[in-house]
Amino acid sequence: MALRTATRQQRDCWRIAMVIPLQGPAGLFGPSCEAITELAVHELNNEDGILGREVTFDVVDGGAHPREIAAKVGELLAAGRIDAVSGWHISSVRNTLAPVLADRVPYVYSSLYEGGEQRAGIYCSGETPRFQIAPALRWLRDNTGARRWFIAGDDYVWPHLSATATDQFAHELDLNIVGKGFVRLGSADMDALLDQIDPTACDGVLMLLVGQDAVEFNRRFAARGLHERLVRFSPLMEENMLLASGSAATENLFVSAAYFRSLATADALDLLGRYVGLHGPHAPPLNNAAESCYEGLHTLAHLARRAGTPELADLNAAIDGVAYHGPRGTIEFHGQQAAQHVYLAVADGYDFDIIARL
Repeated sequence: MALRTATRQQRDCWRIAMVIPLQGPAGLFGPSCEAITELAVHELNNEDGILGREVTFDVVDGGAHPREIAAKVGELLAAGRIDAVSGWHISSVRNTLAPVLADRVPYVYSSLYEGGEQRAGIYCSGETPRFQIAPALRWLRDNTGARRWFIAGDDYVWPHLSATATDQFAHELDLNIVGKGFVRLGSADMDALLDQIDPTACDGVLMLLVGQDAVEFNRRFAARGLHERLVRFSPLMEENMLLASGSAATENLFVSAAYFRSLATADALDLLGRYVGLHGPHAPPLNNAAESCYEGLHTLAHLARRAGTPELADLNAAIDGVAYHGPRGTIEFHGQQAAQHVYLAVADGYDFDIIARL
């Protein structure tokens, strides 16, 4: 009887593994990601869940080694405990999860990434370099005169492929990439990387660094006085990272993203109000990485409703053209990739001042 009851309860729920970082350089995103997941699940269940099934979630530590993450998700799948996967995590994790999830359950990858994902069953709701990096470099060229760029990144797939894409953008925009340097993910010593920047006579540094790595870079960058003469631009910089960097270390720092906590649209303000309403004024700071988890869950919900079924083949057939309105404005999928508005902001103390829609 107990086994039948448990099986029935499983069928009555839509169970999602949320792969979010609880350790490592991106671990500072984890509390916010988990808190907003709770909000998204609460809201979905108030709207009759997904296809009439209550939504539940399990957190998987996306900051562990990719092989450990894949093994954990594989165990959950083998036990019949999850129906979908989502969350913010780096591309190395996505690439390790992909073969484990292939032809089994839908996977909404919510993080910004290098673009180009075409494996069936993986739906990407985050920003990509063509629409996040290229227009920002154009704006910075036109408004700050920055034409000579050094690329500083972590040594894994997202920074490397984004740097390759930036080579093409530089050609299109008449910019010069004067150097590139990469450090081990999780490295606390940025001095060797900064030593490469000093002699290049660059106008700006494109930062492709994750979480605490970017924080350490900002601190060391400012300690050398480079913030006084060089522009920094990053597609991955959020409010926790500003706070950890310190306001003195974020002068002339520009960031592009589809969501900022300071985004003053009605939908974004409504989300912030609901988030604080659920968790209180001392909730983990809302930010782009966390908000992407909210988008990932709503992508799953809208996709399932459009398909009318949880079957993966039907979801794959329905993803092209899925559209909905949320905190980022209108999200519309072209194939497996979401298109969305992207904004440019400049760091202002411990928050962002949005200066343009790209």
